[in-house]
Amino acid sequence: MIAAEQARGVAEPWIDRSFIDTVANLQRKRLTRAAHLPDEIQFHDRSVVCTAALATYLGYSFSPFLTSELESVRKERVYERQVFFIRNLGFITPTEARRISFDETLRFERIHEETYRGFGYELVTIGPGSLLERVGVIKAAIREFY
Repeated sequence: MIAAEQARGVAEPWIDRSFIDTVANLQRKRLTRAAHLPDEIQFHDRSVVCTAALATYLGYSFSPFLTSELESVRKERVYERQVFFIRNLGFITPTEARRISFDETLRFERIHEETYRGFGYELVTIGPGSLLERVGVIKAAIREFY
């Protein structure tokens, strides 16, 4: 979303408070599309809970739309109670869209963790490791849950 806005000429789209609702709206559209998929395990790279964490990180209060989306996923039990929480690798590679420092990524990670727990999710922590190691931990957890 950030890269798309930057391509349109908006250098720092997150400065506009409406950015949070734009992200939440995109997530709603993705959920709507995913609802039509076969009844299989789905992975969502980001959720409206992540958007709530972003709002908190940026110091924004939750808009009525964000609040309604959070309530909707809670009421509809859209996500499993256990969510994979992918920890940082110990470094960050800056990009045009990712301009925060490593220390800020740690702060953002803590906010994500607190936000998910605050909404009642159980975090299945995936620690640093190679891609294959992390995938192995996720596969083992899925076998345990299902």
